[in-house]
Amino acid sequence: MQRALLAAVLVGAAAPVVGTFLVQRRMALMGDGIGHVALTGVALGWLVGSWAAVSPVDALAVPGAVVAALVGSVVIELVRERGRTSGDLALAIMFYGGIAGGVLLIKVAGGTNANLMSYLFGSISTVSTGDLWWTAALAVLVLVVGVGLRWALFAVSHDEEFARASGLPVRALSMVVAALAALTVTISMRVVGLLLVSALMIVPVAVAQILSRSFGRTMLLASGIGVTVSVVGLLITYWNDVPPGATIVVLAIVLYAAAAVAHPLVARRRAAGRDPHPDVSDDVLVPATDPACAPETSRGTGTTGR
Repeated sequence: MQRALLAAVLVGAAAPVVGTFLVQRRMALMGDGIGHVALTGVALGWLVGSWAAVSPVDALAVPGAVVAALVGSVVIELVRERGRTSGDLALAIMFYGGIAGGVLLIKVAGGTNANLMSYLFGSISTVSTGDLWWTAALAVLVLVVGVGLRWALFAVSHDEEFARASGLPVRALSMVVAALAALTVTISMRVVGLLLVSALMIVPVAVAQILSRSFGRTMLLASGIGVTVSVVGLLITYWNDVPPGATIVVLAIVLYAAAAVAHPLVARRRAAGRDPHPDVSDDVLVPATDPACAPETSRGTGTTGR
């Protein structure tokens, strides 16, 4: 439980940081594409571990997922940049190829599809000390790079043409965003699973965008929301026999729904009590008997003129 709690905090803090850039780039589903490619890396790690007689046999699953995710993210970014194939089509190819490759290779490695379930849907309660070290190292790297280069990465994610005109290395920074997304997917697969990792990257950012206006505050608030739902979801699964990854994602979605409903109501109430002319000391009261305010009357008819 202690290892699971540390992993939940690290992943909950790091995933929304990268998700903030993906939302700005309108590539919210990129995490799903990379996650499916990472599944092939997991199976490759199993295969190499089986050939090398490594114990346990899945000891190389995380390194294999890191390598495959990095390669997949770079390919997606290159395809998107060159424009030969639409971004959606490139993601779809990654979806199907990653799943098929993972299922095929895990069979070649002597395993079964059941061995992939903990990576697909998360298994935070089985996080080992080695998994925790990998998670900690990659999460710190993601946070340092993502927060340290946040303004340059934001400029590239928001408007590539403006960033290029400003002299920023657009291609290099785009590759950095893709690499950060790949690392985030691999560190999150033990917490929420490869099929749900994109939700932990994107949903906290969606909640933060409702509650905050600036980019810096959105990133900070999204990271805090990610940590909160991860820890609360883990605590719920400690007392109840429910899947931790799905619980964390459902909590994030419920929080988004609550924010989407409550925020307009609060904003409308604040607007109702706000003075529309704060520069004027007081409203001017005009008496009803003032002839200047009397309605104009049409001649000879006695009716109010238009």
